[in-house]
Amino acid sequence: MAKRVYQVWKGSNYFFIGGRLIFGPDAKSLLISLLLIIVPVTVFCVFVARHLRHEFSSYNAGYAILAVAIIFTIHVLVLLLLTSARDPGIVPRNSHPPEEEFRHDFSTSVEGGRQTPSLQFPRTKEVIVNGMPVRVKYCDTCMLYRPPRCSHCSICNNCVERFDHHCPWVGQCIGLRNYRFFFCFVSSAMLLCIYVFAICALYIKVLMNDNQGTVWKAMKESPASVILMAYCFISLWFVGGLTGFHLYLISTNQTTYENFRYKSENRINVYDLGCVNNFMEVFCTQVKPSRNNFRAFVQEEEPRPPLPTTREAEVEMGEDQRVKVEDDLDFGGDLLKISQRHDIEDIEADIRSRGSDVHHHNSSAADSVLGSDRRAPNVQADIRNSSWGRRSGSWEIASEVVGMKSNVTESRSHVVPKDPYQ
Repeated sequence: MAKRVYQVWKGSNYFFIGGRLIFGPDAKSLLISLLLIIVPVTVFCVFVARHLRHEFSSYNAGYAILAVAIIFTIHVLVLLLLTSARDPGIVPRNSHPPEEEFRHDFSTSVEGGRQTPSLQFPRTKEVIVNGMPVRVKYCDTCMLYRPPRCSHCSICNNCVERFDHHCPWVGQCIGLRNYRFFFCFVSSAMLLCIYVFAICALYIKVLMNDNQGTVWKAMKESPASVILMAYCFISLWFVGGLTGFHLYLISTNQTTYENFRYKSENRINVYDLGCVNNFMEVFCTQVKPSRNNFRAFVQEEEPRPPLPTTREAEVEMGEDQRVKVEDDLDFGGDLLKISQRHDIEDIEADIRSRGSDVHHHNSSAADSVLGSDRRAPNVQADIRNSSWGRRSGSWEIASEVVGMKSNVTESRSHVVPKDPYQ
């Protein structure tokens, strides 16, 4: 049975509802975040908002306090789920490296003039963003060149577009497709803290007016209000500070990753479009569709031949060179035999023209020449490395072969006897 993409996913994510929801590997921390929101709001509704239902008689305004708390809490929880349960902008990984980027580099070593092939693969390359060159890196895990502003999350084991950071409180990476919801979640949580804190303070004020007592007596009468005010005050430092920090990042079009990594380098921000355009880019643009269809069936790819290693390429090149050397030797040997044959024919013609009185002497010379012909294979063995290092397919004869041919020819000239009649 064919499997779906989420069933063979190589990242560290968790999938639910048949691949419709995707979470990070630390999704359990999401339960803590849910408890930190739901429990305080529940205490607020039971011990504070419920007692304020009849404090504002006109139009039953007291019920609005309870309704706003519930609706606002649901709004925050929806934003939390939209942040943590969706694809943050994962770049699909490749099943093999981009072969068009590989190149063979044949460098000649000093010893023996041998050529050693090696695979060269550029680790970075430049792309143009807003008219400025930007260097992108190659990811060994995903086997691709990361798009600009993309980074590999070591926790989720995925390359994420416009990677901001990995948030343990939501159990998910924050990237291109969920940054907007993350900011809305953090800012909404800040507003919820302010709302609960303000209503608790109002309830203490109401108790003081009803009982004509002091603040201490009112606080003793409603300890839940005191606890909620302290909890919201502490939480406000976290979510409020985080909201302010991300407002700064949005206004300058930076990510948390870029701010912390390149802050000391004083690099030019090629993504900054101006404060207004930066906010428009985050909040007023359409969220890009996911590049992954986690519910699609996996299509089996045909096995690709593995890329040649350095050793295999060297062996293959050595075989080509050995064939080249043997071809050169065979061709040189043929030329040598042809030359020797011509020399023998010249000697026989000279013998016939001079007479039979020098027959014995010339026959010895011919035998010596024939003996040198029989020794030709030994000559081939001595010059086996004559063409080492030249490219395969060349018809150039090795210099040693040509030199040997010249020596043999010269030796033939010394064998010819002098004319006894001169």
